[in-house]
This record gives sequence, C-alpha cells and structure tokens, in this order.
Amino acid sequence: MSTQKNLSLMTGLLFTTVTSFANADDTAADQNTFTMGIAGQYAPRYSGSNHQFFQVLPVIQGRKGAFFIDSEKGLGYDLQADNGLYLEHTLGYSLGRSERNSDWREGANELKGMGNIKAAMNTALAVGWSMTPWASVEGKAILPLTDSQGVQYQASFTIIPLQNDIDTIALQNTAMFGDHRYTLINYGVSKKQSDNTGYQTFTPGGGLYGVSTNLLWNHQFDQHWGTTLNAGYTWLNDDITKSPIVFRRNSFSFTGAITYTF
Repeated sequence: MSTQKNLSLMTGLLFTTVTSFANADDTAADQNTFTMGIAGQYAPRYSGSNHQFFQVLPVIQGRKGAFFIDSEKGLGYDLQADNGLYLEHTLGYSLGRSERNSDWREGANELKGMGNIKAAMNTALAVGWSMTPWASVEGKAILPLTDSQGVQYQASFTIIPLQNDIDTIALQNTAMFGDHRYTLINYGVSKKQSDNTGYQTFTPGGGLYGVSTNLLWNHQFDQHWGTTLNAGYTWLNDDITKSPIVFRRNSFSFTGAITYTF
C-alpha cells in the first residue's frame, strides 16, 4: 500500500479512516514516513453558520512505527492487532471559536457578544475494528485538558469501495455526540450572552447533535506526489437547530490537498 494513503489532514480529509486499513498489507513498524503539503478548504465559518469561507492549511505528518505527529491530531500512537482491532491515543489542540470573522479558525460576526471559545489542549481515544479490508467501525472520545469545554463522542462507519496503488475512494458516516457542557458552549445562549447579543436564551441537551457524511478520493501520481479531494455534508438535529446561533441545519464543505512524501 502506498504510504500516501496513510495521511491525516488538519482539514478532516478522512485520512484517519484510510489509516485503519493500512495493516492489510503493511505493519506499523514499516510505516516510517514524513509528509508535507498544502490544502484548501471551503467550509462553514462555524457549526450552524450560513456563511462559508476559504482557508489555506498546512499538511504535516511524520510517523515512526506506532508513533506519529500530525497537523490535525497532534502527537499520538496507535496499536493494531492481527484480528483488525486497533486503538489510537492522541494529545492535540483545539483552536476554539471567535466571535468575529476569522481567517484561521471558526468564528463569525453573527457571534459578536457571545464571547470567544478558548483554545484548549485535548486528548482523544479511538477504538475501532477493521472488519474487512474495505469496512471499518470506530468509536472515539475527545476530552479537553486545559479548559472545561465538555466531551465529544463519535461513532463512525467507513467503507472503501476502491483501493489500489494509485486510487482510494472512501465513504464515511459519523454520528456526533456531546455531553451537556459541550453542546451548551457550542450551541447554547446564556442570559449574559442574550443580553449582549439580543438572541433568546437557549439551553440544549446532551446527546446526539448531528450526523456527517464524507466522500474522499485520494490519487497517487508517484511514490512521492499525491492529491486528495473531499466533499463533506453535515446535518444538525432538531434540538440543536432551535438555537438562535444556528442559521443553517445542513452544510457542505469541500477540501483539496497536494502532498509530498519524502
């Protein structure tokens, strides 16, 4: 398998999904690579925004055996068993959200008066099972370490209908959950925020808050150069759409990247 198919982008390009299938013909010890590149992403300004923005992002991933550094995930390691079970643990960083339009993180002018969501370190633990070379399930929890921002949970199912030395196509569906603290910070409006913005107060509950679907195509030009295109769709549930800062329930994102593996 080409090492290019084991990348993970800051822009959420599903490389993390493709990674779970790498051991079909490579062991973790063989995966010693360093990759750099550049990505462009067109996505909502924040979850629930009705405005899109374009962002240029770096792509960086280095791996030595089970350990890796990644521009999306941070520092981490993964362990994989012969029966397809795998575990991944990472230490990463969330950029938070601004109450104004931002070129480098989530944020929009419609949030003026809501206050910023602080940047924070986090740790993530994922456990999955590659049932076949083309199908995988995974559960993931993301916990903040330096600020009390609540816990995110994800349950995903991925299929790879096409995979060879040149092309990979992957389709992933993810159910997204959050505890009460997480949904309150990201979608709620407190009394103070209501006074500042004029929005009505809103207190969401915890649990399932949305579903996302991503379709990825990765193409390898040679052993060094590759490109990836990703189209994503996100749906927010009924409770979350009652929030006055949620202006659009359904959103789309598009990402493209060029990468070089040394």
